[in-house]
Amino acid sequence: MLTKDLLRVSRRGGGYRPQFVDEADRPLAARVVGTFQGHMGEVRADLEAALEELEAEPDTEFKLVRGFASLLDRETTWETRSPLPPERARRVAFECAEEVGVASEAERTEALAAAANRLAVEPDAVERSLYADRESRQVLSAFDPRWEPDALLTQYNLSLAQTALFDAVEVRVRSSDPKAVVSAVKRLRLMYEVRRVDAEAVSENGASPDDPPGTREVVVTGPDALFRRTRRYGTGFARLLRTVAKSDSWELRATVDDRGTERELVLSDGEVSVPGVEPVAEPTYDSGVERDFAARFSGLDLDWNLVREPDPLAVDGGARVMIPDFAFDYRHSDFRVYFEIMGFWTPEYVEKKLSQLAGVEDVELLVAVDDSLGVGEEVEARDHRAIPYTGSVRVKDVVDALRRYEEDLVADAAGDLPDALVPEADVVALDDLAADYGVSAEVVADKSFPEHERVGRTLVRPAVLDRLRGEIAPGQSLSEAEAVLEGYGVDDTSAALSWLDYRVEWEGLAGGTVRRKGADAGDCGGGEDADGVEDAGHGATES
Repeated sequence: MLTKDLLRVSRRGGGYRPQFVDEADRPLAARVVGTFQGHMGEVRADLEAALEELEAEPDTEFKLVRGFASLLDRETTWETRSPLPPERARRVAFECAEEVGVASEAERTEALAAAANRLAVEPDAVERSLYADRESRQVLSAFDPRWEPDALLTQYNLSLAQTALFDAVEVRVRSSDPKAVVSAVKRLRLMYEVRRVDAEAVSENGASPDDPPGTREVVVTGPDALFRRTRRYGTGFARLLRTVAKSDSWELRATVDDRGTERELVLSDGEVSVPGVEPVAEPTYDSGVERDFAARFSGLDLDWNLVREPDPLAVDGGARVMIPDFAFDYRHSDFRVYFEIMGFWTPEYVEKKLSQLAGVEDVELLVAVDDSLGVGEEVEARDHRAIPYTGSVRVKDVVDALRRYEEDLVADAAGDLPDALVPEADVVALDDLAADYGVSAEVVADKSFPEHERVGRTLVRPAVLDRLRGEIAPGQSLSEAEAVLEGYGVDDTSAALSWLDYRVEWEGLAGGTVRRKGADAGDCGGGEDADGVEDAGHGATES
């Protein structure tokens, strides 16, 4: 994508058409690439001066040169090169300047000489180090572009089209790969609907009489479209274009808010394509606090899924909307808790946020409040749960708050199930049974199972246990016993062997051997007790 100041569009005829490049622009693209290559080892200021000279040439559009340069600049590596660390050189030089009292060039030279003496270097080394870390003084140390001139043209057209979508409020896509489009829409957390394009709808939605029967159109908006038209999701639309443009054939129509005037943007596979390079996609966050929290929470194995910027919440009966920073979705039911992080901003921001919180109704909302704001009590007064933090949000505090919801959800789910459960399978893990009922394992763990024995975290019918007693014997290797258990679908080897009154005797690197509980190390078990009665296993009695 390009920055909006580099956008080149034509509005002739009331349209909104990007000014794409073609083969005729290849020489200019090659010259820009060559300009970067020719300034290896030179400072940024020299490169920018050379680009400005190129922009000033007759019949050369400066926005196009800057657009090419913007894409190529992402492929560069800049280094700070100086005899001394710039910060150290500045600190010592400024201290010496204060002692000298610099008011003239001669006094400046004297201050630099004093700094050089203190740093044990030549004055020239101090001067060259003073501002070496400024962007304009940094040195181009590496330039490895992903695009040759032809591919740069392709990438420019894609980036230009993406930038044109920044102000879109609705996008309509017809693609030979609609599944990929819908998948990308979901990944970008946009809203969509799939419409059938009929021949009679030509005048209504732009369908072509040549569209085959059953052609479908994916209509994409942002969640705010439920309440009002918004340009908030332009970046999402721009990212969507990259997926759309990978299809063999496609057409995209967008409604663009061009400074208050609605215009239609039309793109197709004949104009925009994707070079064979995948860009690095990075999630965006409003603050480091949000980024840090998301990283730490996502690393936990909880029954809650973290959603970034979920659906908007209606405020004041729908007159306004609020999009929380996150939402937590409970994995075992349709239950969502929203999460907002209030950092230290301006008083106006805080007042606006409090106003929003006051107008949000009928949702569960956690609010992490920076202690420095001093508004925790006001948040609580708005019937939301406040979580104070300083510097960073403690994940434990958020998890503790979610546990309170979880307790109620577990209790409700448990109340909806009968006290006794009878799974159809002979062997079933508690986790799998819980998934079948759409509840957590904690819920089913407290139930009774009249037709199964509970072996660790697995339910097993007695008939299966009887067969296992006949197939597992003292003296077997652990691997043999595991193979028998796996054949019946029992994964918890330790629990199963213990239930059958076996233990594992480890023999160093040779592996483990199955023994009767209580049997001596050298006793292979024999299969009978002292009275000649066969041991029936767990819970057996003599007869």
